[in-house]
Amino acid sequence: MAEELMQQLRSKATELLLREEWKESVQTYSQFISLCQVQLQKARDLQPNPDNLSKLDKSLCLALSNRAEARFRLREFAEALRDCDEALRIESAHFKTLLCKGKILMNLNRYAMALGCFKTALVDSQSCGSESLNGYVEKCKKLEFLWRTGAFDISGWVMNRFQGKFPELSEYIGPVDLRKSEISGRGLFATKNIDAGTLLFSTKAVAIERSILGGEVPNENAQLVMWKNFIDQVNNSTCKCPKTLNMIGKLSSGEEECSLEVPDIGLFSPEAEDNSTSLCFEKLDTNRVISILDVNSLVENGVSGKVLGKNGDYYGIGLWVLACFINHSCVPNARRVHVGDYVLVHASRDLKAGEEITFAYFDVLSPLGKRKEMCKSWGFDCACKRCKFEEEISPRQEMREVEIGVERGMEAGGVVFRLEEGMKRMMVRGKAKGYLRSSFWAAFFDAYSSEKSVKRWGRRIPPVDSVVDSVVEVVGSDERVLKILLGRLNKSGGVVETEKAFKVGRGLYGKVVKKQAMKTLLDGLSSYS
Repeated sequence: MAEELMQQLRSKATELLLREEWKESVQTYSQFISLCQVQLQKARDLQPNPDNLSKLDKSLCLALSNRAEARFRLREFAEALRDCDEALRIESAHFKTLLCKGKILMNLNRYAMALGCFKTALVDSQSCGSESLNGYVEKCKKLEFLWRTGAFDISGWVMNRFQGKFPELSEYIGPVDLRKSEISGRGLFATKNIDAGTLLFSTKAVAIERSILGGEVPNENAQLVMWKNFIDQVNNSTCKCPKTLNMIGKLSSGEEECSLEVPDIGLFSPEAEDNSTSLCFEKLDTNRVISILDVNSLVENGVSGKVLGKNGDYYGIGLWVLACFINHSCVPNARRVHVGDYVLVHASRDLKAGEEITFAYFDVLSPLGKRKEMCKSWGFDCACKRCKFEEEISPRQEMREVEIGVERGMEAGGVVFRLEEGMKRMMVRGKAKGYLRSSFWAAFFDAYSSEKSVKRWGRRIPPVDSVVDSVVEVVGSDERVLKILLGRLNKSGGVVETEKAFKVGRGLYGKVVKKQAMKTLLDGLSSYS
């Protein structure tokens, strides 16, 4: 009777698997596995026939492998891995299980271990002529190489005008580390001198929700629906993966920032172990999850972000864990590029070893007063060098004259002239010039964009190059700054202007875009400038 029931369960489970009814398949295989284990124990207790034992072991191994496949399709990776490991304890070179385990590990970004599974599977006679296995091996080699080196290159996809699939990307952590921050709580820091455009890290979203209503910010009701779906996705991810649960548990919920421990950056490495042997791990409280997401979620097309490809047509919100440790500064030095569900974070200007990596949470090409308002809406005060300098200098008569000119609608060239003359009288030098030019960037942009303004003010306002250099030095690359350069390049076409545009472009898009592809992006921007 037991054998007959086992046969019925196995047939039903296999049928469900073939019909891709994953949940039902898992349930039926679980029944079969439990019964099979009971029969195995009875057979051993009765000093069994070795042939019968071998038959039961093979049935159990195959059932565990098939249940692992179904759980993999349900993205229940922790449980699927346990099934694979149990099956491999029965038959260490079981082809189907090795293939399944390799796929799971690859989805968990544990590329070296996945490659080991695929290579072991290649030894099996079943692998002969298996295009899918060879494809997995090659893909895994590529991802493992990217993870080790950070040698990302999305140029082909860019030059193809973002047609076809998103490029294959991997997790990557570059020359960065987590430390206590003087800005707020914990922060991400450069561990060596870094050139503008250098990739700092790449990571895939734990969860992401995109609006089908296009790139515009959705209305309140649509945002509420998105937010609920987003929270459900995060909860689902933490329930299915202990490592994800552990990583999210390290994030701030907006309280007692200074008392939070600094996690080892190795925790966020794809090869980090889960350290959990039990399926019974504590869930995060829903209220805490909401608080964590409120503080740490990112809008894809935010001030510091650039969405490449078809996702640029949508409004997206997501959680990229390592990016959550990047604090705000009004003199930011990093930007992010979104490709599919990955975020690539790069230096937007040159960095020094030990310098904290920062994003602009809002438009920092704005005057001090507006930045203060934005800080208030975000719930913090910015105490960066730029804000401190502008606080000190704002009462000066020269600054009041510039602000009055802006308030009264003075011509952009006049505002620029008044600011430059004021800086001369106040003896403003070096980066401080960049601070003030960034604060009144709107006037510079309008002045340089108008032929009439350029002709009228001529040499009474500084050349574009010097203004661009000083602004990029303090706030990094920005699309609006690049557009001014491209406007000039279209008129003069000089080698110097071209090289400067490419340099600012690297700060905007990163070195993952090579020269010819960068030209494609710049041509696209130029058509809108």
